[in-house]
Amino acid sequence: MDTAESAHVLFVEDDEVIREVTRLALERDGFTVTTAADGPEGLEAFRTRTPDVALLDVMLPGMNGVSLCRRIRAESLIPVIMLSARDDAVDIVVGLEAGADDYVTKPFDGSVLLARIRAVLRRTARGAPSAPALRFGDVEIDVDGVQVSRGGRPVALTPTEMRLLLRFAESPGTVLSRDVLLESVWDYACGGDSRVADIHVQRLRNKIGADRIETVRGFGYKLRADHG
Repeated sequence: MDTAESAHVLFVEDDEVIREVTRLALERDGFTVTTAADGPEGLEAFRTRTPDVALLDVMLPGMNGVSLCRRIRAESLIPVIMLSARDDAVDIVVGLEAGADDYVTKPFDGSVLLARIRAVLRRTARGAPSAPALRFGDVEIDVDGVQVSRGGRPVALTPTEMRLLLRFAESPGTVLSRDVLLESVWDYACGGDSRVADIHVQRLRNKIGADRIETVRGFGYKLRADHG
């Protein structure tokens, strides 16, 4: 999925003006848009028709956006973009830790939001490159099957976490800066918030082993290349 014409967006926002203006703008760009005004309504809309991407405001009545993100993530691996009214570190970190793939701060520029949506859709469409299984310690990556196991047990990764792991696996033992990760995994054309990369690395570490990805202070991260 990489075309707006076939992409379905779920937009959950309690501000009626923002909700309708954004819906109209996205529809003009070819998206199909389902809107909801609160968390429970958003969850019902998600379950009624699974979207290709979900845009969730953090501050929602009934069930906040972070809780809604957790509920969606428990049932689906669709891309989730959080919208925060403030460039607030707490909102951003909590949203990303809940499983969101990216975030946009409000008030947002329509072109920025559109670019982020198209980026997550491109990443979803590309999938993983064809390659044989890779092993790093007790972590095995079935690239063709887009599956990961640790110690023989399946590890559930979101698409963004999988792309991040594959990026590390392309260059084991090589230090990758946050800017490199943001460009190659998130499709950021120039720079971006390093917290996005940091939190996803931490989530990945929690799943494949904290010692498998090393922090190189002042430079970035690297995947341990040993195969022991």
